[in-house]
Amino acid sequence: MRLFVALDLPHPVREALQELVRQLQRASADVRWVRREGMHLTLKFIGEVPEEKLPLIQEALGEVTSPAPAELDFRSLGYFPNERRPRVLWVGVQASDNLAPLAAQIEAALEPLGIPRERRAYAPHLTLGRFKSPQRLPRLLEEVGRLHEKEFGRVWVEEFVLYQSRLSPHGARYTRLQIFPFVRS
Repeated sequence: MRLFVALDLPHPVREALQELVRQLQRASADVRWVRREGMHLTLKFIGEVPEEKLPLIQEALGEVTSPAPAELDFRSLGYFPNERRPRVLWVGVQASDNLAPLAAQIEAALEPLGIPRERRAYAPHLTLGRFKSPQRLPRLLEEVGRLHEKEFGRVWVEEFVLYQSRLSPHGARYTRLQIFPFVRS
């Protein structure tokens, strides 16, 4: 099974981001765009694990808590690794101070199960598209520059989701396996 942990986006944020994708698609760049239903904020990519490990992963994730909801403000656009050789177009996320510790707690909960920690510090972002080639890039770069500081919504979340990802020629398909409330009284 291929698994990851993510925060879901509420409908108004998904709609704002889908409208952004529609605008950017007009530039006709060679980009594989994320579908509306695939938009999420990843906290931890787990990767391939044997199915029999699933109950242990679910138990470990059930222990993760935070004292308050996480606040997420979706704004700005950028590229990985950079604008000259973009491979990924992303939307930035300004998050409350408890989001990085929440991601770190998920890492710590899964490490005893043989799931390695990320080497890089957690940097919240939402992937909008992956570049297939640099064809027709200047027009897209211009449009992204025009929309660079646009805001796409602010939300508060109190739960994360364990997803299964199935790869296909038409893109990844995500299935919710379990929802984990992380704010407890």
